[in-house]
Amino acid sequence: MEKKITKIAVVGPESTGKSTMAQYLAQQLDTLCVPEYARYYCQGLNNQYTLADETNMFYGQIALEDAMLSQVKNNLLICDTTLLTVKIWCDYLFQHTPAVVRHEIQHRPYDLYLLMDIDLPWQDDPLRDFPNERGYFFEVWQKELQALHANYAIVSGLGEERLKNGLAIIKQNR
Repeated sequence: MEKKITKIAVVGPESTGKSTMAQYLAQQLDTLCVPEYARYYCQGLNNQYTLADETNMFYGQIALEDAMLSQVKNNLLICDTTLLTVKIWCDYLFQHTPAVVRHEIQHRPYDLYLLMDIDLPWQDDPLRDFPNERGYFFEVWQKELQALHANYAIVSGLGEERLKNGLAIIKQNR
């Protein structure tokens, strides 16, 4: 009998501590963290994205997550983003999301989404684009998660408090 793997996604606008949270949770829960493929992919693009780039990031994220599913520990996988990120960026940048992306989002559920709040100060990063749009993107994330009828919780707080809040939410939902 195959054991069910619980998948937890850490999502939200830019510069909200997603990667820090995902890595912390994986360490605390003794499991793996699927990194955000787009961070590797975008390093040479100089913030000039095309729809083809977004599609490539979509396939890269799927491949990375699927590869790590076979190595998961404790029947738990932490994901530093999901395919929903690709949809949000496609809609924003190109006013269109490819059907394959929309389809896969519907067929690749996560057991819990941690939506990172925008209460952290902005941290500059060459791969971040919209420091003044975090409120807008936070609302978009909430609408997208609600449209999926997703189980999600908002994670707020600064520093160690934020990390502990994320961990507490997972423990309450297991």
